[in-house]
Amino acid sequence: MSKYLLRRLLISIPVLAGISLILFTILAMAPGDPFEELATNPNVPAEVRMSLRAKFGLDDPIGVRYVRWFGSMLRGDWGFSFSSRVNVDTLILQRLPTTLLVLGSAQLLGVLVALPIGTMSAVRPYSVFDQIATTLAFIGFSLPTFFTGLLFILFFSIYLDWLPFIYRADISATGWRFYWEHVRQAIMPVAVLGLFQGAALTRFVRSAVLDVIRLDYINTARAKGLSEQVTIAKHAVRNALIPVVTLMALQIPTIFTGAVITEQIFRVPGIGSLLISAILANDTPVIMAITFVFSCLVVTLNLAADLLYGWLDPRISYR
Repeated sequence: MSKYLLRRLLISIPVLAGISLILFTILAMAPGDPFEELATNPNVPAEVRMSLRAKFGLDDPIGVRYVRWFGSMLRGDWGFSFSSRVNVDTLILQRLPTTLLVLGSAQLLGVLVALPIGTMSAVRPYSVFDQIATTLAFIGFSLPTFFTGLLFILFFSIYLDWLPFIYRADISATGWRFYWEHVRQAIMPVAVLGLFQGAALTRFVRSAVLDVIRLDYINTARAKGLSEQVTIAKHAVRNALIPVVTLMALQIPTIFTGAVITEQIFRVPGIGSLLISAILANDTPVIMAITFVFSCLVVTLNLAADLLYGWLDPRISYR
């Protein structure tokens, strides 16, 4: 296990370096100028604009700029935000915990919804419960998150007035009230992302469990006197989770994409909303840092999924 983990970590280094090179090249060749506002301001002399461009090396070749950026990143210097006037790492560290909390809670909700419903649908295929669950699952992953988010806002915030539709970071409450207000304002963004992921996973859990419960070793477990609950929970579901974990690993970029949209709808102060603001302001250092952080998270979570295979199936060995 340790040798496999070390080898995967070493492989991740050139992968992340290649991803960063591609991202940096695309952003460098994209139209727009972070100092475009200064260029159109008659009160800013041309010498000031040229000195700023020379200071940040915007007129240097792409290769030189990438080597400079990569070296600075390795030293912990992720650049300077042109629009916010603060260091990029400070911006990301301020917003990353909120994004991870929302994404982690949404993914957990999706799994908690998909596992029992998908398993019960597989155990009772083509029953009334299966047909209802299938219909709701199709509706759930057919509706985009921005549409579901607007429906949640209209129903739970405007019509019923139960939940706040704007995520506030400056809650003035103290004690248990402080935590309760954070939970209330996180319910809708977490529910929108979690139910979307849960709807998609439900169909795959049903298909995987349906394939496993037809195998001979499941019939053998039943013939030996094991109860139906133990047979399904201990033997069928655990082996059926292997393709589901693979799917979850492949859906990680989709989760981040949905988080960007959802954070914009509910005004969640996370990395997704920061990315949208940076794109609108053409703040290249922030865009580059956020996309690279997302890439690191995708690579890390895929590695975690590969390690999870060994726990789900003891027959899998890491060499």
